[in-house]
Amino acid sequence: MDAVDNEALDAYSQVVTNVAEKMTPRVASVSVRQRRRGATRDGAGSAVVLTSDGHLLTNAHVVTGADEGSAAFSDGTVAKIEVVGADRLSDLAVLRADRPIPDPPEYGDADRLRVGNLVVAVGNPLGLAGSVTAGVVSALGRSLPARSQNATRIIEDVIQTDAALNPGSSGGALSDAQARVVGVNTAVAGIGLGLAVPMNSTTQRIIYALLHDGKVRRAYLGLVTTPASLRAADAEQIGRRTALRVVEVVTGSPADAAGLHAGDLLLAVDGQPLQDAQSLQRLMFDEAIGRRTEVTALRNGALVDVVATPAELLD
Repeated sequence: MDAVDNEALDAYSQVVTNVAEKMTPRVASVSVRQRRRGATRDGAGSAVVLTSDGHLLTNAHVVTGADEGSAAFSDGTVAKIEVVGADRLSDLAVLRADRPIPDPPEYGDADRLRVGNLVVAVGNPLGLAGSVTAGVVSALGRSLPARSQNATRIIEDVIQTDAALNPGSSGGALSDAQARVVGVNTAVAGIGLGLAVPMNSTTQRIIYALLHDGKVRRAYLGLVTTPASLRAADAEQIGRRTALRVVEVVTGSPADAAGLHAGDLLLAVDGQPLQDAQSLQRLMFDEAIGRRTEVTALRNGALVDVVATPAELLD
């Protein structure tokens, strides 16, 4: 290995070491216990400090159903935690500690990531506290299904990384080279393949709702859709190539009442173009509940406008 290789390796090591030094004190090992019908079930994961007044961020699947829990930090601090709010459709949850905890790290914007960027995962895989693994962003824009009792949604723009993740990594931080949290590690999809919920404008809105309201209110149309390409003639007429094809309309739903049909190609909602499932989901938050909403669709080659009134999605 020549001097140039050594220099590059040293620079890489310095970045990872710097991120580890900044992030390790701010990522806790989380232990939870669930009591049901005389039996107890223990679980574990990770959480990253969210606010300076004792809030932490983790995955909803780490803490959903927990009756009690604790968060342990590398400085020896052990705090009891309670769930402030959890949202299974984004797999995010906000916790509150019962005592002072380390200050939060800086949070970044995953929308600025590029494939190949260096990322560092910090968490507690397999119960090994303070573990750090490094890798790159392997892919962006992945989709991860998330389910509640009454709905299935897609977590948008999921980050794929080859930084090693294992059980217990869930809820830990995925950081960029500047030690900014750009994602929350959420799933192990296979050997050398991990997924993280991104930090972006949509997830920041979800986190705000969990902090202040303890839940996320969403609007519901009652549609199952899939991205679809428009026919060349339609694309030329409309000036775009993609839409959302309606696969199913839930009977009795707002979409059903509005007259939307399976096979319709959704082009826009209130004039905002739809290109994928995420673009529709971004519009279905609390302000859309009960509001007159105009949906533009292509049906049998003709443009149609229908008016729907989204209901509240109940978990």
